[in-house]
Amino acid sequence: MTLRTGKLPPQTLKRLLRYRGADDPRVLIGPSVGEDAAVVKLGKSLLVLKTDPVTYASDMIGWYAVNVNANDIATRGAKPAWFQAVILLPEGSKEALAEDIFKQISSAAKALGIAVTGGHTEVTPGIDHPIVVGDMHGVLDGRRPITTSGARVGDAIVLTKAAGIEGTAAIAREKRAELLRVFNKFFVDRAANYIKDPGLSVVREAEVALRHKVTAMHDPTEGGVRMGVHELAFASGKSVELLEDFVPVRMETKRICAKYDIDPLGLLGSGALLATFRLEDAERYVMSLRRVGIPATVIGRVIAGKNKSCSIRGNRSTPLSSSERDEVLKVLGS
Repeated sequence: MTLRTGKLPPQTLKRLLRYRGADDPRVLIGPSVGEDAAVVKLGKSLLVLKTDPVTYASDMIGWYAVNVNANDIATRGAKPAWFQAVILLPEGSKEALAEDIFKQISSAAKALGIAVTGGHTEVTPGIDHPIVVGDMHGVLDGRRPITTSGARVGDAIVLTKAAGIEGTAAIAREKRAELLRVFNKFFVDRAANYIKDPGLSVVREAEVALRHKVTAMHDPTEGGVRMGVHELAFASGKSVELLEDFVPVRMETKRICAKYDIDPLGLLGSGALLATFRLEDAERYVMSLRRVGIPATVIGRVIAGKNKSCSIRGNRSTPLSSSERDEVLKVLGS
């Protein structure tokens, strides 16, 4: 089978994850479809490990890399602590580009209290834009790890902020000139600034979730909200009902998606957190976030059975569609 751009299909990835090297009883959570980060037992502490690449939004790629990796540590209930990156630069790159990426990584890490511990940088043939592959570690002391697979039947599904935050910013930054022919400068600037407002980090809302008996957390990235809830169901061995009418989509995202005829619920989703709770805990969580200025919405529930996930729009229910190939690739990829 020829692979397309984007994530590997879940069933293909599940098959490939059989190849996992030596057995090690210290690995508590290893490779698994939908799980955001690994967990390794070191003495009395749990080390949480994550790696994730960034290939879009070249002008802020260092900032992206820190935040998307920190998010996956936070979804385990841990505090991000140490970061390193492999930075690949295209031939002909100027020294100033490398320095700018280093500065972005340092600034983003400092804002989250993360130390930069090393990495590797090189000029690589065969690429036409920078690529940053981040590696983040955190420590979990005195608390069980939160997993994507922890969702229980009857749990409410909460989405913080809105769908398509990361993808909106990436398109606005990479297609700025094209968008300025359709939208005014204020609109495009606001969409491009999604990287800061509402922001890519979910560390704060993940911390608040720990105080409200959260059962599962997941960072929706490639494939957006649709793929995120699908992965949550797949990892949990259950199904979900996604209430599409309740999924928040910001105005800039709606209009940019309409221009390119793409689905905002399938658009790069970093900046939003998917979390599951008992309904009463979900309601308290939503109120707690709103008090600190972070919007959050109940967008569905977990139901029994496998392969029964559905989307509900109005009075119509259809099987949940999702794709590992993100909608952003229709605009920025091939």
